[in-house]
Amino acid sequence: MSAKIIDGKAAAAALREEVAKEVARFRVATGRAPGLATVLVGEDPASAVYVRSKGRATLEAGMQSFQHNLPIDTSEADLLALVDRLNADPAVDGILVQLPLPDHIDTNKVITRIDPDKDVDGFNPVNAGRLAIGLHGFVPCTPLGCLKLLKAELGDLSGKNAVVIGRSNIVGKPMAMLLLAESCTVTIAHSRTRDLPEVVRGADIVVAAVGRPQMVQADWLKPGCTVIDVGINRIAGEGGNSHLVGDVDFASASQVAGAITPVPGGVGPMTIASLIRNTLVSAARRDGFEYGESL
Repeated sequence: MSAKIIDGKAAAAALREEVAKEVARFRVATGRAPGLATVLVGEDPASAVYVRSKGRATLEAGMQSFQHNLPIDTSEADLLALVDRLNADPAVDGILVQLPLPDHIDTNKVITRIDPDKDVDGFNPVNAGRLAIGLHGFVPCTPLGCLKLLKAELGDLSGKNAVVIGRSNIVGKPMAMLLLAESCTVTIAHSRTRDLPEVVRGADIVVAAVGRPQMVQADWLKPGCTVIDVGINRIAGEGGNSHLVGDVDFASASQVAGAITPVPGGVGPMTIASLIRNTLVSAARRDGFEYGESL
């Protein structure tokens, strides 16, 4: 068999289009546009690309983009002061501090300083707690995008066995919480799980987010399962050229799985689309605006 390729680009484009329609309604109803503030400390090339992409997506959706690019030697105190100003700014509905931060800045201190109701990245411990006990909050954008892809592909997820490979606070743990909320039976596995291939073989849904290139092999997979590959790894190729691969060996896995996301073009586009979705949701909650349920 050959797996269906889950088109994250098309799904993200549809979500972004829906967000833009709701933003237009929001602007008519409230007289303002939702606003997203991004903060970049330093000049890491990958981070700079991500921030530009997020800013571009924000503007394309009809929102305001407030970009703060700070030198790498910015002090922790100055960064926290900027976060405080953004928390207090009524034009800002969402705050995103791009990670990783320089070593001299305590990342956890910065994340916890962001107002939970403007924490559109969903990293603040308050939002992690809300997710864990089923309260409204913000879910990290990558797991949210994964869930949307799964529901679009499979519909009702209730009763399915899901294995999440990876236990990070950004992807693995919140992904497991989202799947639990959908009434899946969830196992969180990781690089030290005993007999990891055997654990994965029982899964109807596999979410790979462990950060190891092509670790998940075809013989790990239950025939017909759905595979969401969160990994983004750059590896050397022929002629000295590098290319991106996921945490799953796509070539072989796509011959066993029923559906699978590619890398690139799978989860990545949904992450940015989910970010602008979260920004609209934040603005709507603050202004009492009812947005489309499909979001």
